[in-house]
Amino acid sequence: MDSTIFQIIIDEFDPNCSLIDFFQDHFYEPDPIPIVDFTGIYCNSTTDQIGTCWPRTRAGQLVARPCPEYFNGVKYNTTRSVYRECTGNGTWASRINYSHCEPILEEKRKYQLHYKIALIINYLGHCISVGALIVAFILFLCLRSIRCLRNIIHWNLITTFILRNIMWFLLQMIDHQIHENNEPWCRLITTIFNYFVVTNFFWMFVEGCYLHTAIVMTYSTDKLRKWIFLFIGWCIPCPIIVAWAIGKLYYENEQCWFGKVPGKYMDYVYQGPVILVLLVNFVFLFNIVRILMTKLRASTTSETMQYRKAVKATLVLLPLLGITYMLFFVNPGEDDISQIVFIYFNSFLQSFQGFFVSVFYCFLNGEVRSAARKRLHRWQDNHTLRVRVARAMSIPTSPTRISFHSIKQTTGV
Repeated sequence: MDSTIFQIIIDEFDPNCSLIDFFQDHFYEPDPIPIVDFTGIYCNSTTDQIGTCWPRTRAGQLVARPCPEYFNGVKYNTTRSVYRECTGNGTWASRINYSHCEPILEEKRKYQLHYKIALIINYLGHCISVGALIVAFILFLCLRSIRCLRNIIHWNLITTFILRNIMWFLLQMIDHQIHENNEPWCRLITTIFNYFVVTNFFWMFVEGCYLHTAIVMTYSTDKLRKWIFLFIGWCIPCPIIVAWAIGKLYYENEQCWFGKVPGKYMDYVYQGPVILVLLVNFVFLFNIVRILMTKLRASTTSETMQYRKAVKATLVLLPLLGITYMLFFVNPGEDDISQIVFIYFNSFLQSFQGFFVSVFYCFLNGEVRSAARKRLHRWQDNHTLRVRVARAMSIPTSPTRISFHSIKQTTGV
């Protein structure tokens, strides 16, 4: 039969698959796929997120396809197969079994080393961030003199970073077997972690709203209400996470609901609002820097100083508004160098973000430093006064001790 006729038949059954895919599926696969019957129920041809082509298949059949040659920069053994079921009602099963796909040994070893180093960076960054964030939290808690709306927003953002990092450590301690068994308490930890992730980004959005209102819109911040920001930061994420949890429970109830498996879309329920927040914050950052540049050009400072101040302000705002996450929207793919750079920078910036926020907006904050200095001086003065009083009270004034001392002197003479 002519190859053109073959291709016409394949296009009729499977327009997304090539002629080579057709022959591999029907003649070379160890697990043959039944020929599709026009009169029966069947699943339409489709392509999953990995890029694997699934041909038109009769209902109730298990389809085998070769493993992808490359995925996330790792080379896989294409002699193994990935499996997917065409269910009885003519729809593809949401779960795709990629468990038989194994990376080639050399590629696996090479990337395992980089992933281990990245994991160490993650642990180090989260530990340093938690320590710095706790100190910043205590400072904002104790320094009542600086309790303005701006610092209250910083305080809440720091709180979300602390809770998010603590939950990250709890997730790392979950055993692989528990993860595979999909224990209920494990799913609860994942849900709480994702809630704090979303609240963390919404408090970044609150930071952006406050700065944009104060700088770009020149609106008096005294008229802003604290309860509105508290509602945005803590309450709006609740229905988002509840909807995500319900979707996971009914459609993707596996592996403690943690991690993105190919073909799974429920995570976009909470990732979508997060991406939207980052995009809005990027617009806020653009407007803030634009207004800053306009004011600097109107001043008498040199052009070099203008750009230096603008760059400094931009770098300071990046971790506060979460813009660093926008650098990692897209994985660079199969290129070795770009993939390794992606792994290291992603681990460093995301794990140390809490540290940068606490340094820029607490430890280097002039208002916080001034209030902390006054509090320290007040404590030192009180401590010195107590020491003086204690010394004065410790002078021997007892008549008995004085008489005994006199008797000793008299005896000596």
